[in-house]
Amino acid sequence: MLNCRFTVRVRYADTDKMQFVYNGKYLEYFEVGRTELLRHYGIAYNEIEKKGYQLPLTEANLKYKKPAVYDDLLEIETTVAELNTPKVHIEYKIFNKESGELLVEGFTDHFFVKTESKKACRPPEFYIEKLLPYFSKNKDSSNL
Repeated sequence: MLNCRFTVRVRYADTDKMQFVYNGKYLEYFEVGRTELLRHYGIAYNEIEKKGYQLPLTEANLKYKKPAVYDDLLEIETTVAELNTPKVHIEYKIFNKESGELLVEGFTDHFFVKTESKKACRPPEFYIEKLLPYFSKNKDSSNL
């Protein structure tokens, strides 16, 4: 399992007229979590693109629990539980770092495509090889 926590501070521009973080910003925070998770485990997203792959979004889900406001310090927890599937399912939890309260949770689903053809493909070997050591040895990885 891959798991990473990253901290971000709410900017004034992230808030709406009610002074809450605008709901659409949480997808941007998810993107920050996803990018930093990959970077933490040694794969920068631009490396994936340079090698001819992309990871388009196919589904997103968010559950809002409590609002964040300007200047809050947020902790984005990002988790990938499975590696041996064409779909990359990423789960997120966003906490108020100071109070520890869960503010938002959700997921995004992605799949690999080859950049030139835009055709879906299995996760590339370099991706699997880099991340496989972080997954449990008891899981079946024979069909990677």
